[in-house]
Amino acid sequence: MALAIQAPAKLNRFLAVLGRRADGFHELELVTTVLEGVADLTDTLTGEPAPALTLDISGPTGEGLTADGSNLVIKAWRLLEAEAKRPLPAALRLEKRIPHGGGLGGGSSDAAAALRLGNRMFDLALGDDQLLGMAARLGSDVPLFLLGGTVLGLGRGERVFPLRPVPLEPILLVHPGLHVSTPSVYRALQDVGYPFPEALASQPEGAAPPWRNDLTGAALWVCPPLAEVRDALRDTGGDPLLCGSGSCWAARYATARARDEAAAQIASHRPDWGVWRA
Repeated sequence: MALAIQAPAKLNRFLAVLGRRADGFHELELVTTVLEGVADLTDTLTGEPAPALTLDISGPTGEGLTADGSNLVIKAWRLLEAEAKRPLPAALRLEKRIPHGGGLGGGSSDAAAALRLGNRMFDLALGDDQLLGMAARLGSDVPLFLLGGTVLGLGRGERVFPLRPVPLEPILLVHPGLHVSTPSVYRALQDVGYPFPEALASQPEGAAPPWRNDLTGAALWVCPPLAEVRDALRDTGGDPLLCGSGSCWAARYATARARDEAAAQIASHRPDWGVWRA
């Protein structure tokens, strides 16, 4: 019998770059919300027992993705096999809806879904701490998807702590179809500098975190066309924020009606861009 796990996108509502570490990575502080319930921005990973491990990728954003050992789903599955000390043969099917390279964490979410799926399919009984440790080995964003909700991320982002849920304002997400290399954005920080080298101040209970992304200047340096999306969102009355290292932007609006009118306006003028409401 097949088992399916949902793999939603994420939104970094606050991303502070606090400096470069001795290991070459950057010290970060993030507040991230997993966008559960946005069907058009949710991948689906399905699996069932089979003679051997296979991965089939389909869906509107699956084109060009490889199903070999470089895929995070396969990497996650191999970690499960190493932990279980036995093969876990399964036919996996990944339906992709999250755009690749948009800063929405699609690959990381898929990896977290693979850990949950394999744990359930084969009754491995791995605890949360074990799964979080494996997730951190796969990538900095993977652990937050195991927690879900709104999450505080420290270190490279892999040290995660659940936060009280803070409702999102009406949000519009826009993807221009560009691909921005995350490593190139972090390298560009050396050229543009660190805009706000300070951590998140204590917030009153129930308060939304600051709407901030310290990678914005570096991402615009690497990919100047990103500014067109930012400006289009501003022209509709939105308050834009780059998603991770790009290329997707999120904009918040005072009302759902204003957000929906902005969505219609942008879709009309740029039908080649992806537009989603959250």
